[in-house]
This record gives sequence, C-alpha cells and structure tokens, in this order.
Amino acid sequence: MLVSAGEPSGDLYAAELVRELRRRLPQAHFFGCAGPHMQAAGVHPILDAASLAVVGLAEVLRHLPRIYRHYRRLLAAVQREKPDFAILTDSPDFHLRLARRLHRWGLPVVYLVAPQVWAWRPGRLRLMRRTIDLLLCIFPFEEDFFRRHGLPAHYIGHPLSTLLRPRLSKHQFCAAWGLDPSRPIVALLPGSRYDEAARHLPLLLEAAGLIRRNLPAQFLWAAPHRGFPMPASPAFSEPIRRLSIQRIEGATWDVLAAADVALVASGTATIEAALLRTPMVAFYKVSPLTWLLGRPLVRVPFFSMVNLVAGRAVVPELIQNEVSGERLAGQALRLLRDAEARAAMQRALTQVSAQLTAHGNPMARAATLIMERLRHALPAPRSLA
Repeated sequence: MLVSAGEPSGDLYAAELVRELRRRLPQAHFFGCAGPHMQAAGVHPILDAASLAVVGLAEVLRHLPRIYRHYRRLLAAVQREKPDFAILTDSPDFHLRLARRLHRWGLPVVYLVAPQVWAWRPGRLRLMRRTIDLLLCIFPFEEDFFRRHGLPAHYIGHPLSTLLRPRLSKHQFCAAWGLDPSRPIVALLPGSRYDEAARHLPLLLEAAGLIRRNLPAQFLWAAPHRGFPMPASPAFSEPIRRLSIQRIEGATWDVLAAADVALVASGTATIEAALLRTPMVAFYKVSPLTWLLGRPLVRVPFFSMVNLVAGRAVVPELIQNEVSGERLAGQALRLLRDAEARAAMQRALTQVSAQLTAHGNPMARAATLIMERLRHALPAPRSLA
C-alpha cells in the first residue's frame, strides 16, 4: 500500500492509521513518503516527508524542481511496487497531482485530512471528485460541505483528540526545566517548518522583550523536534540569551500544557493548544507576494482553525500586516493580567475540544471505513505506464 504524508502532523496521523490497518492486515506492506512517525510504524520510506514541507504560493516556486524530482521518484516506486490502494495525507498541492496519476492507473485513493477548499481554491473540487474514492475529514463541518459537492466524505474526529497526551504534569515540567510555577509562563510557537519559524521568530522575540518589561514572565520556545535548526544570526541568539528563552525540542504538548499563554503560529499547533485548553494568540505571516496572490482567494471569516470550528472569534488572530511584536505582546499581556479573560477563553476552548472529538478512536474509524469501502473493491491496477 502506498502511504504518503508531507507535513509533521500528517506523518503522525498517517502513522496511527498504518498501525490500525496493520492490526487488520498483518501481512500488508506499506511504502511511500514517510517521516519519522510513519517509519516507526513500519512504512518503508521512498521519500522523507520533510522534503515536501513548504508553505506559500511564492515560497514553493524555488522548491519546484526538487518537489518534481520527488514526485517522479514516488511514481517510479508505485510502478515497481504495484500497490492495491493509496492513502494520501494533507499536502494537497503535491497529493492531488499524485491522485490524478494514481486514478489514471486504476488505484483507489483514500485522502486523509481534507484539502481546505471550503476556505480557498474551490476549483480543486472537480479534481477531487474525479480522483478520490474516500475522503476522511478531521473537522466537523467538512463532511456536509464535501458531500454537498459530490464527494464520499466521512467525519472521523480529529486524530489529536486521542493522541494528544502531555508526558508531565505542570509541576513535574517546571521542576524538570527549572521554571518557577509562580511566575507567568509564555510558550512561543513560531511554526514547525524552518522557513516559517525564521520568519516569525523576530516578531516573537520582540513580543517577549515587551512582555518582560511588564511582567516577570518565563519564555519557552517549543521546537517541533530534536535537531530543529536554529537561525544562525546574532539577531536571534542575542535576544534569546538576554531573555533567557529556553528552547525545548520535541515536547510541544508539555510546553503548551504548562504555559499560561501561548503565542502560536496558525496551524495544527492552535488545535493542540485548544485541546489542552491553553489560552493563546494565533498569528501568521507569509511573504508579501504570497499574501498578494492568496488573500483574494480566501473565502472564510477566520484564519485560525480554532475560530473556524467555534464559528466565532474565540482566540485573537493577528495575520500578515496585523502582526507585530507590539500587538502580540499586547494581546498576551491582556490575557496574563486578566484571569477572567483566560477562564472565558478556556471555557470556549473546551467547547471546541468537544466538537473535535468523535465517538471512539478516529484512526480506528478511518481503518474501518477503508476496509468497508475497499475490501470488495480492489481492482487489479491497469498498466502503470
């Protein structure tokens, strides 16, 4: 079976789905575009998932030759391995193109984490209808949207609703990292990709300096994994040293669970914070060209998934030209100083969390749907040429 993911979150979700399928199909062989979680689950890596982790219309242009080489390598592996079906996870720019070719070859396509065409680029719906045999949705409003547009969509619940478990209590975490639990703890999450982290870090460092002038806060930079690169510039290292910002690798859930407030780049991390009921400020910034090209295509009232699920502004959003160190600090200080504002946001995040939790294990539900859909419908692939 071909399994492909191009993001750290997709790698985690697809790995759990592979584990569920292995329980039902112990002799199955899995290969594809795999990160560390999928590889640990037994997926043979043709490509590393990190090689596809690029965001932004303009940003992706300089990576196109490399991405196209990866695309050809994966197709060559499909021709060689001749899988029975494909599971494609997130990364629609890459995977919808791949789905078109796989459909042409007669391979059933399961798509996990639906492309956000309800927010922008609705023109993708036509291609999705032609190429996707089963669409697994992780947000509650998506099933109805996609079914109205002719796609075989099923809401399975958000995978993080069962996966997300901090390893340490706040007391244990503070003891392990030398933190004073009586002083405010602010989590800094600039993003899981190097480019976005480098773009957002100056804003977060400026905000941290302004917060420190007003409160004796402690700052934690949640790096997504061990070995995550550090921008090599005094513009980063000097304020990190001066503000005693601790860089904690591969423990994002523990960092968020211990934080009083988090400054979070919009994406999966906002869902993680919501499930942990951590008050947050969401933000995001792309290159000016990407913003110019992409903003007219966005058709939703919010950028943060937390607010989209809630249907209202539960957390503050600072996007593109609205983002500054001063505004980030102002929103963080408001939450740190106002216990009732934090409590009100936590109550709203509890409601969001409940909406993201389906009955049972989302990946077990996904595996059942795949088995039901494909057990009697695995045609022999046509010539893979």
